[in-house]
This record gives sequence, C-alpha cells and structure tokens, in this order.
Amino acid sequence: MSTISIIAAIADNNAIGKNQQLLWSLPYDMKRFKGLTTGHAVVMGRKTFESLPKGALPNRKNVILTTLPEALFVNSFAVESMHDALNLCEHEDEVFMIGGAMVYKQALKIADKMYLTLVHHSFEDADTFFPEVDYSEWTETEREDFPADDKHAYPYTFVTYIRKK
Repeated sequence: MSTISIIAAIADNNAIGKNQQLLWSLPYDMKRFKGLTTGHAVVMGRKTFESLPKGALPNRKNVILTTLPEALFVNSFAVESMHDALNLCEHEDEVFMIGGAMVYKQALKIADKMYLTLVHHSFEDADTFFPEVDYSEWTETEREDFPADDKHAYPYTFVTYIRKK
C-alpha cells in the first residue's frame, strides 16, 4: 500500500496560483519539492502538467488526471480518475499529489501525509486556491521557519502533517 502524500505551497489566503503559474519564486521550496518527489510517482491535473516548463518531471513516474486520456503527454501516463492513478502507482512506496486545486481536493480525502510550504503573504489576485483543510484530522510532525532573504521575497514555513488514525 502506497503512502499518499500531498505536496503544496500555499499562501496565507490559500492561494496556490494564477494563470496556471506559481505566484512566487522560492528556490529552497523547489529544492525541497525535487528532493522529496524524485524517485516517486507524482500525480497532477492536465493544467499542472501543461504549466511545467520542461514537460514531465525527470526521475519520477508522471501521472496526469485528464478527461482527455487520448491526448499525448510525453514521458507520462494519462488516466481519467484518481482510482486509475492510484492503481497505476500501486507498487510505489509514496505517491505525491502535486496539484492543481481539483487534484488536491480529491487527494485531501485519501491522503496519509501532507508536505506543505506556508508562504506568509496573501495574494489577492490569485485565481487558484488550495481547499480548506480540517487540521483537527492531522498531526503536525515537523516545522521549519525561514525568513525572507535575497532569494526568497516572502517568509515561509515547511510543515509536515500525518493523518490521525
């Protein structure tokens, strides 16, 4: 049984994007994302896949949830449902849900773990948001705070949560 993990960067107002792009540049967050997901399966929606600057993420099994599974997604697997995505990843030790909003909404019901980057800023012009989380269902296991600096315009926090049994 795979561990189902959500990995997301979320602003104070739950914003995660605008026009299919991230709202910020946090190099250390990108490094953490790469370190956690490399060697594992990543599940994403079609729009998230299309927003990747170089296509499929290297050294990961890329699974795309789409209503157009016949569309061509290079170096990736296209499926029509979360059930199909999880079946395709049944031999993976950890499966990462990497966005967008609809994938996160589905994953929140079944996830075992969340790796969140809390970006301490509100983005009022965002058009995509992370779903509301009932944090009473989760136990915080790790937290690391970072100030804004010359490479990171906003302070941020890495938080890991495990679903309560």
